[in-house]
Amino acid sequence: MSREKSSEGLTLLGNNNTKYPQGYDPSVLETFKNKHPDRDYFVKFNCPEFTSLCPITGQPDFATVYISYVPCEKMVESKSLKLYLFGFRNRGDFHEDCVNIIMNDLVSLLEPAYIEVWGKFLPRGGISIDPYCNYGKKGTKWEQVAWERLSRHDMYPEKVDNR
Repeated sequence: MSREKSSEGLTLLGNNNTKYPQGYDPSVLETFKNKHPDRDYFVKFNCPEFTSLCPITGQPDFATVYISYVPCEKMVESKSLKLYLFGFRNRGDFHEDCVNIIMNDLVSLLEPAYIEVWGKFLPRGGISIDPYCNYGKKGTKWEQVAWERLSRHDMYPEKVDNR
């Protein structure tokens, strides 16, 4: 499913002939080796131009998707992540499905210690939907962190002034 490469062997990074996917394709995701597997640290991606389609109406939905993870052995290459997320533009999924699909694909690809995906969708029909999901590796301290973050998630919502 994934193509793991050394940093010198990544196929998408620096490639000027990028072909954008027309549909959902997790096989575009590439990984590289984490050079600091002995240290826990967060990597965060802010994806402010995420687009998907409503599965009922076919209308476009726009969001900022936040992906934060604590890597183990593998890390996701950012250009491949961008192309992967671009593939949702022609895919019909509910907002909640989008964030869970993204998280499931990244868990499968990276086997991270911890990951969370948060979608902040622009309102349609006067309602915005902000689904959040997370995962902590079973049998590690991150499993408990996942539960604690989920159980306290958004108890004190931030001021929303970008919509």
